Amino acid sequence: MKVCFATSECVPYAKTGGLADVSGSLPKALAELGCEVKLFMPLYASIPTLDHDLVFATELQDIPVTVGDHTHTFNVWYGHLPDSPVEVYFIDCPHYYHRPGVYTSDPDEDERYIFLQHAVFKILQRYAWAPDLIHCNDWQTSLMPVYLHKVYHWDRLFHQTATLLTIHNISYQGRFPSASIYKAGLQYDLFYPGGPYELHGAFCFMKAGIVFAGSISTVSETYAHEIQTPAFGADLDGILRARGGDLYGILNGIDTDLWHPARDPYIPQNYDFASLRKKQKNKRALLERFGLEYDEKVPTFGIVSRLTGQKGFDLLQPILGDLLVHHKMQLVVLGSGERRFEDFFNWAAATFPDRVGVYIGYHEELAHWIEAGADLFLMPSHFEPCGLNQMYSLLYGTVPIVHRTGGLADTVHDFHEFGGQGNGFSFYDATPDALYATILRAMALFHEPETWREIQRRGMMSDFSWKRSAEKYLDLYWHTVHKRRGH
Repeated sequence: MKVCFATSECVPYAKTGGLADVSGSLPKALAELGCEVKLFMPLYASIPTLDHDLVFATELQDIPVTVGDHTHTFNVWYGHLPDSPVEVYFIDCPHYYHRPGVYTSDPDEDERYIFLQHAVFKILQRYAWAPDLIHCNDWQTSLMPVYLHKVYHWDRLFHQTATLLTIHNISYQGRFPSASIYKAGLQYDLFYPGGPYELHGAFCFMKAGIVFAGSISTVSETYAHEIQTPAFGADLDGILRARGGDLYGILNGIDTDLWHPARDPYIPQNYDFASLRKKQKNKRALLERFGLEYDEKVPTFGIVSRLTGQKGFDLLQPILGDLLVHHKMQLVVLGSGERRFEDFFNWAAATFPDRVGVYIGYHEELAHWIEAGADLFLMPSHFEPCGLNQMYSLLYGTVPIVHRTGGLADTVHDFHEFGGQGNGFSFYDATPDALYATILRAMALFHEPETWREIQRRGMMSDFSWKRSAEKYLDLYWHTVHKRRGH
C-alpha cells in the first residue's frame, strides 16, 4: 500500500494541536505494518533544516505553482520521521511559509494551503509515484480529493488513486470568499446555495473535501456520530449525514514510548501496576514543586490543558470554591489560553495557596509530572473529538473525570454506570451540578483503597498504542481503494 500523507503540521517539526501528534505517529505505525508512506508538509520558518538532518532535493527546484493570477515557485527539502523509514517532503516557499506562526489571519491564508496541495501533486508527478491512497487531514489539505477529480483527472498516474479525508476538529473548516475558487484553479459551476463548494455564502474547503473524498474519517467513534447532529456538526451535519455510509470513527493512538509510566524519561519515579506504590513518590515531588503539602490521603486533582471555552472550565468556575472550602482536596493546573480562565485559576491559587498550584504556560516536563503525580485528572470538555490526556491519565493510574462526549466517551467508562467495572468517572449533562456530583462520587471511592486500585488497574491495562489504530486505518485504506477501483 502506497500512501501519500498530506498535513499542515507534524511532530517533531511543527505543532499547534493534536493533528501534529497524529501526523508524527500514524505514518510510522503504518510503515511498521508494511505501508510505503510519504509525508508532505510546508517548510515553515520555524523548522531548522540542519537540526532535523534535512537534505535539499536538487531534482525538485523552482517548481512553479499558479494560485489565481500569481505564480510562485517552490523547492523541496527531504528527510525521515525520527526512527522511521517514512519519507518527509517539505515544500519550501518563503513567500507563503516564512511567517511568525504556522497559521495566520493573513488575507492570503487560503492561498497558502491551495499552494501546498498543488505542490504535493507536482512532486508526485515529478517522481511518477502513484499512491494507492492520498490521506488528507483537515481543511488545509481537504481540496486534494476535489483536485483529483477536477484538476488532475487527466493524468493517468492517479487513475487508481483513492482519497481519505480525516476530520480532526469540525470547527475548523477553511471558509473563504468565493474568489478563492478562482485562486484554487476550480470552476464556479459547483458554487451555488447548498452546492458542494458553498456554505453560508463562503467557499468551504472542508465541505468540498467531504463531498469528493472517497471516505471520511474522524478521530473517535462517538465524534463520528456527534458531528452528524446540529449540536456538534458546525453547519456541516447535513452533508455528513448524506455521506454517513462513508464516515468512520477511528480513535487516535498515543506515543507509548514517550507516555508510559514504566519508561517515562521526565518523571522522578518510573512505575507500573505491579509497583503502583511508587506513584506516591511522583505525587510527593509534584506537590513539593508547587509548594503544597503532601498527604497520601488527600486526593490531588490535575489539569493539563489549553484554557479555552471548549475545555469546559466554565463548569468548574461556579463550584471550585465550594469544593475547596468544604472538602479535603488539592488541585494543580498547567495551561494557558483565554484570559478569563487564566485569571480564574490564578484567583484560586491566590485564595487557596495551600490547596491550589498553577503554572500558566507550556511545560513538557511538568505535564508528565502532573500525569504521574496526580490522583485524578479533570477533563470536563464540552466537546472533544478524541483527546489524549485522558488516555495518558488511564495509563498512569491517574483516574480521569470527563464529560461524556467524543473520544472521552469512547475511552473513559464510568465506574457506576458500568456496574463497578469502569475505569473512571463521566457525566452526561454539561452543567456545574453534574460535574460537582461526579467529583464527589470520585472522592468517595478514592477513600476505598481496594476499589480505587481496581479502577486504576483497568486503566493501566488499556491498549492505546498507535499499532491498534493503524490497523484500523489500513483496513479503511483498503476498503477505500477497492471502492475506487470498482471491486
